[in-house]
Amino acid sequence: MKHFFNRRENIVTEALDGLLLTSRPGMLARLDSYPDIKVILRADWDKSSVALISGGGAGHEPSHAGFVGKGMLTAAVSGEIFASPSVDAVLTAIRAVTGPKGCLLIVKNYTGDRLNFGLAAERARAEGFKVEMVIVADDIALPDLAQPRGVAGTLFIHKIAGFRAERGDSLGDVAAFAASAAADIVSLGVSLSTCSIPGQEHEQRLGLDEGELGLGIHGEPGVERVQIQEAGKIVAIMAERLAASLPVTGEYALLINNLGAVPPLEMSLIARDVLSSSLADRVKLIIGPSPMMTALNMNGFSLSLIRLDMEREAALASSVEPHAWVSPVPCHSINILPLPRAPVGEAVAAASQNPLTEKMVAAICEHLVSLEVELNRLDARAGDGDTGSTVAAGARGILAQIRSLPLADTPATLAAVGRILATSMGGSSGVLLSIFFTAAAKSMAGTGILSSALLAGLERMTFYGGAKPGDRTMVDALEPALRSLAASGLSQAARAARAGADATSAMTTAKAGRASYVGARDLVGVPDPGAVAVAAAFEIAANVISSQVARGEATVVAD
Repeated sequence: MKHFFNRRENIVTEALDGLLLTSRPGMLARLDSYPDIKVILRADWDKSSVALISGGGAGHEPSHAGFVGKGMLTAAVSGEIFASPSVDAVLTAIRAVTGPKGCLLIVKNYTGDRLNFGLAAERARAEGFKVEMVIVADDIALPDLAQPRGVAGTLFIHKIAGFRAERGDSLGDVAAFAASAAADIVSLGVSLSTCSIPGQEHEQRLGLDEGELGLGIHGEPGVERVQIQEAGKIVAIMAERLAASLPVTGEYALLINNLGAVPPLEMSLIARDVLSSSLADRVKLIIGPSPMMTALNMNGFSLSLIRLDMEREAALASSVEPHAWVSPVPCHSINILPLPRAPVGEAVAAASQNPLTEKMVAAICEHLVSLEVELNRLDARAGDGDTGSTVAAGARGILAQIRSLPLADTPATLAAVGRILATSMGGSSGVLLSIFFTAAAKSMAGTGILSSALLAGLERMTFYGGAKPGDRTMVDALEPALRSLAASGLSQAARAARAGADATSAMTTAKAGRASYVGARDLVGVPDPGAVAVAAAFEIAANVISSQVARGEATVVAD
């Protein structure tokens, strides 16, 4: 695995300095004790209230330093990656921020953290400081384990204890409130990959079709291997196990935590699945989805739940200074507004039948859907890897409405295809092809000649899109195909389209489209996927017509 870093031994200190440099001036500071002792603390702290200290190994960013600020932690103590901070580091933090009202240590239930924070607490008490400690053990991966791990549910305690400390409560009240809340938290994580530590060789212990359920936040193996499957099914398994650990009644806050490498698109999908699962009726507040307690670049997520009462709900909803905290939102349904009405003059032609046209359109669309993976593969070499999905989406949109198309009316069919692609295909290709079919429909309604109408559509498409033959786009297949269609018929058009598509593999400079941002070495030998799709469409159309003619079921495609 590749990582951005300078020297491995400086990763943590340099990252913490980056946090300090990008935080609001006057909000955070660090003790002058780098590199052995790494403590981030509130710059405005006056020791007039109970101090809250948490921490642990680095690699969980934005935890723990990202939650230092008014309303949450007073200080965070960081160790090296996945290594607990030393006793001296924790004791230094206690000395730096603890005033007459004392301090509360919030500790995740890992042996190193528990021992180092615990010994630091004892030494601080011996020095005369008032210190309490709450241990969070929210992981339910092994329900019978005597010492469950502390994972992302710890963030609930940072927030809840921070609320009570900020309003001036005593150390005893803050500690009791935090301990009571910690007993009502459950968490469970899943991942599709192991994490990679900068500067160390990456060990991938999972097979291509495997994930891990019930894992911690330090790259340790999960409790069990699971087959990769639909996100909704994975979420359902997690929801069932979490629900089994909850009391029969009660409302909960849900934290949806990205363990580091899940794209926002997938995290939103996961959130939707969680809020459609068996847990949904129990959830009152939602926090996330967001990376809040990560495991470096682990491709996984965790779900944490805390039972609510009025005071916990108020504590979670209170505003705080740290930007890493995501304010909760109440659980709610999707708000759906009605579609705007089409203009009165924009009449949609009624459905009509033409068996040959329907067969041709269906065959083209089905073939384009079958090419999704191959076109994406080609586009990944010279673009953003989504041409196949974009083309397939447009084809599926047409197939879904094929029975409602005015197939006996060619201009109306072209116009209908243009409307469908405008909504179903997406991306610049969808817009360009919508322009192509819409303009062709208008031209044919006036001339009645299909080949010249399609050329008119091409002219409008290239006018708006800016591409021309030789620019390494679908135009390189579409333009020669339409010229051949007008002069020699469909079979020649198909051959011209394929020749045009093949020629793009020798073009080392793209002047339009996503490939225009790619260097020559990545384009050599790779045909433009849009041009390949156009060639495939013409070939299927030619095959349908030729087979119909051979059976005597059609004559020729005439203008």
